[in-house]
Amino acid sequence: MTAPAPESRPPDLEPVARRMTRVVAGVPGGRLAAPTPCEEMTVGDLLHHVHGLSVAFRDAARKDLGVATGTDPAVQRPSAALLPADWREDIPRRLGELAAAWRDPGAWEGVTQAGGVTLPAGVAGRVALNELLLHGWDLARATGQEYTCDEESLRVSAELLEQSADGTGREGIFGPVVEVPPGAPLLDRVVGLGGRRPGWSPAALRE
Repeated sequence: MTAPAPESRPPDLEPVARRMTRVVAGVPGGRLAAPTPCEEMTVGDLLHHVHGLSVAFRDAARKDLGVATGTDPAVQRPSAALLPADWREDIPRRLGELAAAWRDPGAWEGVTQAGGVTLPAGVAGRVALNELLLHGWDLARATGQEYTCDEESLRVSAELLEQSADGTGREGIFGPVVEVPPGAPLLDRVVGLGGRRPGWSPAALRE
């Protein structure tokens, strides 16, 4: 039997989940109230969002539909006040469960639910990857950490984000596309497609 072409295989969420785990471990406790590239979200708010999406997309992969997959994040806003006290241990655990759930070929079949939206499972898995990639970058930038990402994950995110680059379906999810110079690194392009300025930093907000 011929192996499927790489582009036809479901992406592996483990690399971005592992990278997010490293970023979470590097968040200083005193930075929870600091700003992030996500407007109106502090570091603590964003950590709470990552915790919630890890559970929601894990359950989406398992087709275990319920409160976690059915809650619209626009209705229940992330809040640092709701972050579990053991977030340093709990978020990495949830991320590991998320990555493992999407390694089951059956996770990519049929339809599922996330954020209260019913959608093809293959799309949900790619949305989960994109969420981890962009928010990993957000948290790293907000807390002064370096962020790198494997090229395959970047290409999956770029392809997903390009589908809404004309503004269709972006409202309430991503800001307007930020143009980057020709020849910019793929990570910068993905960040720009996600509505972020690649050069964002907390220090720049004070200038």
